[in-house]
Amino acid sequence: MKFSPLILSALILGSAVAAPALALDFKSVGAAPAVLYDAPSEKGRRVFVAPRGMPVEVVLTYGEWSKVRDAAGTLSWVMSKSLTAKRNVVVNVANARIHAAADDNSPTVFSADKNVLLELTDATPVSGGWVKVKHRDGQSGFVKTSEVWGD
Repeated sequence: MKFSPLILSALILGSAVAAPALALDFKSVGAAPAVLYDAPSEKGRRVFVAPRGMPVEVVLTYGEWSKVRDAAGTLSWVMSKSLTAKRNVVVNVANARIHAAADDNSPTVFSADKNVLLELTDATPVSGGWVKVKHRDGQSGFVKTSEVWGD
């Protein structure tokens, strides 16, 4: 079966448009710390012990294992059962200001230093690049997505 160049172009373009978009899949380390490995096996080299709540981006799932990227960009493997769908973010700037509303002019509720863990209470970004977060002490507010990693 032969297709004219015009039909072939339409088929190629149509399949490109219909291709699914790849969404980032963020999860967090569960209730217990998780061992990260250099390969999808407990026989692999242990490279890091991830603390409870640490956010990771799931890049690939292979059987019972997930290949994950951490905030530093390092790739490693973790048993998938060690991860939870509960979302956390980590502050990636020297001092993030958490506001009462998704607006720079709103009052600052609290500030969080670099590497502080915050719970993502609403994974849907607010217009203008803000997400709603909660500190473990109970304070909550909005932080710019550019000031955290894991959203």
